[in-house]
Amino acid sequence: MDSEIPLRELKKAKNKIAMYEAALSLMKDRMFSQVMLEDICKRAEISKVTFFKFYQRKEDLLIYFMRIWLTERVIEIDTEGKKGFQAFRHLLSQVAKEHQVRPGMMPSLISFLAEQNMQPCMPELSPAEVSLLFPGHEEAGSRSPNMYALFQQFMKEEDQAGRLNKALTLEQAVQICFTIFYGAFLTAQLYNSTEISRFYETHLGLLEIKEEE
Repeated sequence: MDSEIPLRELKKAKNKIAMYEAALSLMKDRMFSQVMLEDICKRAEISKVTFFKFYQRKEDLLIYFMRIWLTERVIEIDTEGKKGFQAFRHLLSQVAKEHQVRPGMMPSLISFLAEQNMQPCMPELSPAEVSLLFPGHEEAGSRSPNMYALFQQFMKEEDQAGRLNKALTLEQAVQICFTIFYGAFLTAQLYNSTEISRFYETHLGLLEIKEEE
């Protein structure tokens, strides 16, 4: 609870989150690369010096977004008791919803990850950050989500239920999850389509067992 966290730590967490929220607010109609650090600091009413006390580079805000966004989805999935494909579909539907609010976010993430050549490590959050970001869900909020482990869990659940395409190994199914999560979105963009969910559904057919089987 907030009352158990030192005020100094709460203030630091509020400053860090303020910079993150400022970046989000500036991304409503543009790509992350078009958002200037000066504008983020101005919106958050924080100096550049203070910014670099919390983030080593501007791009760390994208990783911070991934950490928070994915944790929120994990909490929703756990709270609503979703499993397997149902849980994966929930994740994908939230990507589509995020795209309606900030159409530049997912393309920015894909571009950033392509440059990194790897999935970035999710940052650890302080107890103060967890308390402010995930009130009532501090235990789940304190755990750094792992997208690979999450996809593996979903596919294991479907494999055990007998609904996973039998032609696929578990590892192949996890790889397809990543392809769907990033690739189907990019395909929808290339087709200049706003129906992100339809492209996700088309690709999900690669994972699900066929009716006649």
